[in-house]
Amino acid sequence: MNRSIIGILLLICSCTSTKIPDAQSLDQIQIVRDQWGVPHIMAPTDEEVAYGFGWAQCEDDFVTMQEQMLVVRGHLGEVRGKAGIVGDFGIKFMGLRELVEAQYEKDLSLDFRGYLQSYADGINSYAALHPEEVLLKKLFPLQPQDIVMGYMLGTVELSQARQHLERILDESIVNDKNANFPKGSNAIAISSKRTKDGKTYLAINSHQPLEGWYSWYEAHLISDEGLNILGGTFPGGVTIFHGVNEHLGWAHTVNHVDLSDVYQLEMHPENALQYRFDDQWLSLEEKVYRAKLHLFAGIKIPIKRKVYQSVYGPTFKTDQGFFAWRYVVAQDIRAIEQWYRMNKAKNFEDFKQALAMQAIPSTNIVYADRADNIFFISNAKVPVRDTNYVWREVVPGNSAATLWDSYYPIDSLPQVLNPRAGYVYNTNNTPFSSSSQAANPSESDLNFTMSFQSPDMENSRSIRFQELIGQYDTLSYEDFKRIKFDRQYGDQIQTREMLNLDLLFQMDPEEHRQYADLIQQLKEWNRQFEIENTTAPLFIYIVQKLIEDLRAQDRYCWRCSITEGDILAAFEKATVYFEEKYGTFDVALGDFQRHTRGDVSLPLGGGPDVLAAMHSREQEDGTFRGMAGESYIELVRFSKEGVEIETVHAYGSSAEPDSPHYTDQMELFVKQQLKPMTLDKAEVLRQAKRIYNPKKVIK
Repeated sequence: MNRSIIGILLLICSCTSTKIPDAQSLDQIQIVRDQWGVPHIMAPTDEEVAYGFGWAQCEDDFVTMQEQMLVVRGHLGEVRGKAGIVGDFGIKFMGLRELVEAQYEKDLSLDFRGYLQSYADGINSYAALHPEEVLLKKLFPLQPQDIVMGYMLGTVELSQARQHLERILDESIVNDKNANFPKGSNAIAISSKRTKDGKTYLAINSHQPLEGWYSWYEAHLISDEGLNILGGTFPGGVTIFHGVNEHLGWAHTVNHVDLSDVYQLEMHPENALQYRFDDQWLSLEEKVYRAKLHLFAGIKIPIKRKVYQSVYGPTFKTDQGFFAWRYVVAQDIRAIEQWYRMNKAKNFEDFKQALAMQAIPSTNIVYADRADNIFFISNAKVPVRDTNYVWREVVPGNSAATLWDSYYPIDSLPQVLNPRAGYVYNTNNTPFSSSSQAANPSESDLNFTMSFQSPDMENSRSIRFQELIGQYDTLSYEDFKRIKFDRQYGDQIQTREMLNLDLLFQMDPEEHRQYADLIQQLKEWNRQFEIENTTAPLFIYIVQKLIEDLRAQDRYCWRCSITEGDILAAFEKATVYFEEKYGTFDVALGDFQRHTRGDVSLPLGGGPDVLAAMHSREQEDGTFRGMAGESYIELVRFSKEGVEIETVHAYGSSAEPDSPHYTDQMELFVKQQLKPMTLDKAEVLRQAKRIYNPKKVIK
């Protein structure tokens, strides 16, 4: 049996790789599962670790990985129908396939290309041995270029460039009220000078969807070539996205910076597909893309779409004219390798060298290490743009003046290193508020075209963090945890789309007697989102209805305001809901908001834009299910003696319903408890519950 499996694996590798792993090499890959099912991938070389990592991810969430690769290959419509074909054409319109094919061998290093190929081999091996789990046969074998495209698709999402494409295609680009909003996340680093035990603290706390393509997957990668890192990645991630190794760690949060531009072309009055570029008339290159749409019972129909290419990038014909799209992600395929170099960094200089690649287009970074360095940078690959244009609007597509092709150096970006205050942080707030007032970066004239959030652009989480950190001259690890897990609004409540949300608490019960009880309850609320709180559900429901109404009225925008009329309409809906569902406004948050998966349903604390954030959605039974926010949490303490790590996942290490690790961390999660983790290989092996490689079970 083992010989036949080895034969299959080698056959697969011979079809997909120029470097064939031999049987002995495969024998040295160990997938070590701890009591929580977290995979610790061990092997002599990085390439072997990559192979085992691909295999382990397939075991834990093969469906999600396949869905990502289906859209990358343009086949999701064949599996998911209408919901999938939009993504199929979107990825084709972006032009990423052509870019990756042209630049793969030029831009990625030889050793990293070997790493990618080995990762793809691991996935292909799993697919060949588990054909019953394959969603579409022609998806396999995957190529390493597909993996790179998956990363580029993810960075399009992170850099918020996708919304420009969407608005061009739905022809709303001229009316740009619905700008995209930064997603929520927290990251905190505290220097030893500010801690009671003399250790350096790091909170890795990205707020993501709890399930789906961009939900967290915890893993530990160990090789004899210097790879030893534990943290979170997404399904299809070849390395750790953010986490900690033996020397250092970092956290990402989404930042808001202009990395995508839209141009309206000046078309020739007579020649339909020619456009002006300075004193020339250039011809658009026509491109035809095809995909298949699954209807029912295996019936699929071919669909064809036509787009164009100009000197600016992908170009689209609409009823309002021809619009071109240029975005930073499409200019560099090396983000995937930069994360690999960050994974292997041994000190701050190594880490800065990895950052100097400037291949990751965006995301804030909060960093800490064993040498007690703490660092914040609002990382971005920002184009150098002509200041004569307003780049947040549609710009003219008729001049070389608007065709950018260079970028600001990394030392031009907002950043703070080892501030005297002893802390750096980000909660998706302005990068010009990232430490104490004395240490904060200053906004420069460059921000006219960079478009980082201005210094006044705080959010409820940043306001609350500043209140809490100001209470401590020095803090203990338990104090650090209390700040990170805080579920209370501070003195001011504002969301990115409702700056004056405090207006809720200023309504007059005498003037609006039909809502007097509701208004009085809001006024007396302690602004906490603990599971026993009986006003938090009312607030959550009202905020959701306000957002729904703003969207319906095409008024949902960044830094907008609400009116008393908006609030009264939401009050009416809340009154009906709570009377029909509960018969009272006094409902415990834990009864209203639930953390559910499979047969498990637990009371869930947290709320919108508190530090321990949770965003929930109404279900058919009337309760609200947690959907995004707190998800994977990793807290780290650095000292000269080593690294101490605690983590928790919202559900567990597996997305497979029949796995014991599908729901086994849920109770820890709702109680804001963490599990101890280690980078020590010997300790991992000692505590292992299962050890095996992709060929056979060892233990």
